[in-house]
Amino acid sequence: MLFVCAETVVTCGVLVLLLVVHQLWWTNLEARAEALDQVRALEQEWGVAQEGAVPLPGRTLGDQRPEEETPGGEAPADGDSVVGDPPAGSPVGSSGAPAPPGSGTSRPSGSDAFAVLRIPRLGLTAPVAHGVSKRSVLDKGYVGHYPGTADPGRVGNFALAGHRNTHGEPFRYINRLQPGDEISVRTRARTYVYRVDQILRQTAPRDVGVIRPVPRSLVKPSYGYDAPGTFLTLTTCTPEFSSTYRLVVWAKLVR
Repeated sequence: MLFVCAETVVTCGVLVLLLVVHQLWWTNLEARAEALDQVRALEQEWGVAQEGAVPLPGRTLGDQRPEEETPGGEAPADGDSVVGDPPAGSPVGSSGAPAPPGSGTSRPSGSDAFAVLRIPRLGLTAPVAHGVSKRSVLDKGYVGHYPGTADPGRVGNFALAGHRNTHGEPFRYINRLQPGDEISVRTRARTYVYRVDQILRQTAPRDVGVIRPVPRSLVKPSYGYDAPGTFLTLTTCTPEFSSTYRLVVWAKLVR
């Protein structure tokens, strides 16, 4: 009986270990490869030579630096990176978010990428797709564009979500961004450059004010803006390996 119990414990331990390996390593490997293929396909389709188009080896799509290992023994939570809940009948799916009214052209949910996001400070290159569905967008390692928010370069709030852990984890290190850092968004037409302006380190998952046309936190009203502008918003989960809160980065268009 003791031998059977010991064998059961070992078997369960191996299964848990395999699950952790799958979540922390394999999902990242798959998602990063697919996302990088999508970036290459977009740039080939556009037929233009882009500045910084060749990602740094081992640093694309939020790769860890060699000296920064994942905390041992911690299995990631299967949390969303988006803000808010989808309204009834929303095409976004169970992990989507409500579309703020009057903020831009509505887009269908799906995995069709339409832009390339680059953050030089983080060595990050990732495709941007319409919608924030986990299955068809975020879990592929893409960055998702909140439905109903502004298009790149347009007045309003171009709001994006991305995983912080697992499935490519493109927003793994956005907590390292600082005011003044530049973020570029390349579309078929042109490249838009935003400059980081404010960072909300922690807010509630339902704080939909952060993705409104004039973003302002409903939980911490001292964070946000009072006047219309051309904004870029990045949202993800915080702390790492958790979906308890949301981390928000706001940037303004500079060119």
